[in-house]
Amino acid sequence: MGEDVEGAIAATAKAAAQARARLESDAAALTRSRQAGAARLGAAVAAELGGLRLEGAQFDVRLVARPVAAEGAESAEMMFSANPGEPPAPLARVASGGELARVMLAVRAVGAEAERLPTLIFDEVDAGIGGEAAIQVGLRLKALGAGRQVLVVTHLAQIACFADHHLIIEKAPGPQGRNLVRVRELASPEERAAELARMMSGGVTEKALARAHELLEEAGAL
Repeated sequence: MGEDVEGAIAATAKAAAQARARLESDAAALTRSRQAGAARLGAAVAAELGGLRLEGAQFDVRLVARPVAAEGAESAEMMFSANPGEPPAPLARVASGGELARVMLAVRAVGAEAERLPTLIFDEVDAGIGGEAAIQVGLRLKALGAGRQVLVVTHLAQIACFADHHLIIEKAPGPQGRNLVRVRELASPEERAAELARMMSGGVTEKALARAHELLEEAGAL
């Protein structure tokens, strides 16, 4: 019986060593694939950031080594720097709300074909931008919305004009002195133009309305 136990121990040790070797070999192959993917993602996202009013920003994906397990031999961490000359640091720690939203928009835009999430929600994606940068953000959001539902909270008419459906959130006094919040869709072009005009100038003037109609026309043509 002693010989049988020793043989079983030896066989088990051999099987464990073989399994460990396969695990390390597969982990090494996964690491190489991740390194290539991290380089591609970092370069593609960095290229997107300039058009999102983050000129000079740096973005890359850092692979952090860890003990080999079923998930591989490393974890991935997004690194970001908003200002030239500052070394990249973990995105979750250094990015403001607006920067984080725009970086995530860039990531989603780059990975749109591989992304399978049915709904994406963006808030503060318009923080600190306007003009041409806002148009670029709107274009990317519209492209993302071609294959999924995209919900965007924005205060910029240059972004809102790209929406397929424009919802307005209103707050008004209700019964018993409590405020009520209502959400309704602006169904007609006239309603949308009036709201875009209000977003741009705080009031619905002839000049603001004319610019609002131009935005809607441009968004439909781009």
